[in-house]
Amino acid sequence: MTTILLASRNAKKLGELRRILGPAVPELEVIGLDDLASIGLAPYEEVPESGASFADNALLKARAGFKHTGLPTVADDSGLTVDALNGMPGVLSARWCGRHGDDRANNDLLLAQLADVPDERLTAAFRASVAYVDGERELVVDGEMPGSLIREPRGEHGFGYDPLFVPAGRRQTSAELDPAEKDAISHRGQALRLLADLLAR
Repeated sequence: MTTILLASRNAKKLGELRRILGPAVPELEVIGLDDLASIGLAPYEEVPESGASFADNALLKARAGFKHTGLPTVADDSGLTVDALNGMPGVLSARWCGRHGDDRANNDLLLAQLADVPDERLTAAFRASVAYVDGERELVVDGEMPGSLIREPRGEHGFGYDPLFVPAGRRQTSAELDPAEKDAISHRGQALRLLADLLAR
């Protein structure tokens, strides 16, 4: 088995990576930042997402993971881009309200900013970049899931803006889809499958 690090403490992202990479590259064991101590490696603080793009941020985090652990490292950055907000919140998605990771406050602020926008103009897309760094190679792959926003959150799965986002061609929000169904169409799922294909080769 080869151990690969996901440079994140997000348990849902870790589960998603395991579900997608596992079948494609079964010889990989995927661990997260909170698992480092269990294999005798020192934990470290996540680097700030200071890049200008999703790809920049993913590479910053993947490079930091490899530097601190010596393990092949995967990292992602993703977010919601809303057409009526000129592509924002974009790379600021996780801290749109001014605090990192406050999903409810981010969703409330987004809905308030879109209050006067007609429903037909609530088009948006989730975008993701996933980076892989192992000291010899640096790979970056991208994924996109287009759709539109609704006015009231629905669903208990997922995280972030999932309860407000309806993927194109669907009636359910991302938070109403079961994990396997979401993986099949999600921006991160697309990027992770591309990465899995590259790693398998």
